[in-house]
Amino acid sequence: MTEDLTLDHTGLTDDLAARRYFAKFERITGHLARVAAEMEVEGTFSKSDVDIIADYVARIARTFRALSHKYLLTGRDTGQFFGSLTIDKHDSGFPVFAELMTMANDAMQADKHLAGMRSRDELKDEMIRQIVGDLTIPTKLQFALSQRMYYEALAKRGLFWATNDAQAIWTGNREERRTYLLHWAVYDSRQNVPTIYLMDIEDSGDVALPKDARRWPAVQAHLTAQASNGLKLLTIAQGFDRDFDDLHPKRLRRIHVGPMYSHAFTQQSGPIRDVLAEAQSAPGEDWTLAWTVETLESERVELEKKGWFSSVEREIFKLDPFAGRGAETGATSTERSVIMPTRPYQVLAEKNPAGFASIRKFVVSPAGRVVSYR
Repeated sequence: MTEDLTLDHTGLTDDLAARRYFAKFERITGHLARVAAEMEVEGTFSKSDVDIIADYVARIARTFRALSHKYLLTGRDTGQFFGSLTIDKHDSGFPVFAELMTMANDAMQADKHLAGMRSRDELKDEMIRQIVGDLTIPTKLQFALSQRMYYEALAKRGLFWATNDAQAIWTGNREERRTYLLHWAVYDSRQNVPTIYLMDIEDSGDVALPKDARRWPAVQAHLTAQASNGLKLLTIAQGFDRDFDDLHPKRLRRIHVGPMYSHAFTQQSGPIRDVLAEAQSAPGEDWTLAWTVETLESERVELEKKGWFSSVEREIFKLDPFAGRGAETGATSTERSVIMPTRPYQVLAEKNPAGFASIRKFVVSPAGRVVSYR
């Protein structure tokens, strides 16, 4: 299995290819918050949801920007071997999970690295002297500056990490219970895509959840441990419901940001491959991003005996009623969308491949306009 996964990975060993890759994602992440805002207009998300999603998207963008500094001089003789960005070329299009783990380790030592480096101004002055005095390209100094910019980005925090711990937003009271919107995110280690979770809960405990020194750390640890694309939402919600008797999950959503398909960088299969090949889009417009929202909602509550004299509430979740798919998906509903520039959408509309009729299409323009099609 590990060997099969490794075969899906490839390193961007050419500096121009790496720059095109990061420029592509700079454009993609620039569109995502606007797509989420369009989904708010259509009623898929609330304003609070969009604010949370936009923050995670901004974190993803900053993570890519940090990696672009790290690998700015890929393939050039810097006097020091530092490898190349490894991406999942088959089922993701994103950097592999190990890249984010390395970033997390680097972030822990960022201040130490920065303390031992020359400042930006000092490095730029040396570059000018080398260019003017020696008439040579200051590659090693450029590398030193790129690494400084990488560690500066890590030191600022606010990046999308392999695990992003749960946070709680108070949303009001319902029948003398506090209600919260919990959100957390992970970089899935198998599929190599960012995944965002939103959970609406009711709290019947005595102490407000975020201030509860006993429950809140346990909730954060539980949600991070269960945040795997391999688990159905039903499994996650039922596990949470049983582990915390005084916390009642009413709705759980999971947003898959990806995969990203690009004719230049990935080896996709099926209709998308033909669409991107035929589109022959301009650099930066050769991509399609999948965006999937899974939703699980509580349908009713049942009382379950616990011990001799007490009972607890257990949520009964509503599953997708169509063709028995609920048991298979473990969700109430699944909405699949694709985000793509104009030219690939035109080809997709012309070819009209089977299976895409039910997929939402968000078409984005370089100016930032988003148009939704069913």
